Amino acid sequence: MTQPDSAELMLAEDAQDMLFREARTVTDFQDVPVSDARMRAIHDLIKHGPTAMNQQPLRAVLVRSETARGRLVEHVVDENNKAETRAAPLSVVLAADLNFHLRFSETFPVLPEAEQIYAEAEPEVRIASALMNAHIQLAYFIIGVRAAGLAAAPVTRFDHQALDGDFFPGGKFQAVAVVNVGMPVQGSPGYPRLPRLRYDDVFTTV
Repeated sequence: MTQPDSAELMLAEDAQDMLFREARTVTDFQDVPVSDARMRAIHDLIKHGPTAMNQQPLRAVLVRSETARGRLVEHVVDENNKAETRAAPLSVVLAADLNFHLRFSETFPVLPEAEQIYAEAEPEVRIASALMNAHIQLAYFIIGVRAAGLAAAPVTRFDHQALDGDFFPGGKFQAVAVVNVGMPVQGSPGYPRLPRLRYDDVFTTV
């Protein structure tokens, strides 16, 4: 089996390792705050990632206060994830704006009819598109966090209905993930690297 050549990639190998090969989901964070300036820098990077028709449905809530953190933890299902969310320097609730099309005049001015296209679509079509593209942006967010030298620990096992009702009343947003963010404890291995599928298991040529 032919081994992949990392030299085929334009990104420097140490950056490849930082973003993918050596990155891990960690549960042990240093007691160091994650500043608004760093979150702004992450957003300024990941906002350039493509979405369908430039939808940009992702919305994020930075959970900083102890009161809001307590409310969030109550909605997390797994006890380990509850403890990790309670202890993380920053928890971010990522959600999809189900009415993303109402901002198309800002995000897609070259196609004025884009808003009408989704306004006239069946609600389930618009919601499915919002959720799919928000998940794409969720992946950008995780890579952006790693690019900032931080670790990201996604949590997807939570009471979706209760969390949405608490943090997004009105039904306009739908949560897709909670991501705990922070500086990892030095020497903490995080979760071990689990097996990945081979190229031939994933790619076919037609």
